Amino acid sequence: MTMLTLDTSPAVSFHYRTPVASRSGLARLFAAAVVNSQFRETLLCEPDSALAGGYLGQSFSLTEQETAIVRTIRAKNLTDFAQKVNQALKAI
Repeated sequence: MTMLTLDTSPAVSFHYRTPVASRSGLARLFAAAVVNSQFRETLLCEPDSALAGGYLGQSFSLTEQETAIVRTIRAKNLTDFAQKVNQALKAI
């Protein structure tokens, strides 16, 4: 009898990547940008203000590298912003 498992993670990792769970601050940042157009425009035009102000009174738990990436990216829309963040994260 064959056993079916839903475990999709490799048994051995040959390179270091930050686990998805530790990127929850970025996930919250993008979720806020998706659901709130005012926050999205602030993020795109003034990322420092968006990070400083947080969303609904809560700040985003970002690493120093993630914060630096978000602050330096300039994009015309959220899709472009997300692609640039993803490219920058792959480089670190």
